[in-house]
Amino acid sequence: MRCEFSLTWKQRLIVVAAAALIISTARAQNQESSSRSTSEAKVARATTEVSRATASSNPLKVETAYVIGPGDLLAINVWNEPGVTGKVPVRMDGKITLPLVGEIQASGLTPDLLQVSISKKLNEFVRDPAVTVAVEEMNSRKFNVLGEVQHPGSFSLIRPTSVLDALAQAGGFRDFAKVKKIYVLRKTSAGGAVKLPFNYKRITQGQDVQDDVELQAGDTVIVP
Repeated sequence: MRCEFSLTWKQRLIVVAAAALIISTARAQNQESSSRSTSEAKVARATTEVSRATASSNPLKVETAYVIGPGDLLAINVWNEPGVTGKVPVRMDGKITLPLVGEIQASGLTPDLLQVSISKKLNEFVRDPAVTVAVEEMNSRKFNVLGEVQHPGSFSLIRPTSVLDALAQAGGFRDFAKVKKIYVLRKTSAGGAVKLPFNYKRITQGQDVQDDVELQAGDTVIVP
């Protein structure tokens, strides 16, 4: 009887120890899971805050379709109609001239809208015309980047472009560029021009972000 009592006691001790180990392990796992969840939640909150701050200071710019203007060169193709197919310049009055249809207003339209306009005109002469319009040369909407940049010159304004975007397109700065004294020269309706300051150092540090303006056709970015 004493042996049986001693063996039962040992068994109970083993069971209690095993139970304690299981409970301890479960608690540790719960604490680790809770800590991980808290950490992930903090990261998620931080990411959200950064995203909100970025969106507030530099909102996403949605690309818009190119609008045809005077000086652009268009490639117009009408399937199975070589007489109407070819490259056509947009005149300064904003119009183009095509065989069969004559003059058509092109300036102020997107290629898709001009395609519809040409198709309607051609319907009088061609059954179900298949027309495509592409801009071969974008000469009407340009901006310039001049001064101490790697590739100064004129660039097509195809989509919304900020000053930082323009500087990137120009290849960045040369060694002695005065990056705190950059400015945008913008023509006014009165025939004059205004200077819009752009301090590269401050803007890249998240300051004066409102000075990273969206460029307009005819703007010139000057890097002293």
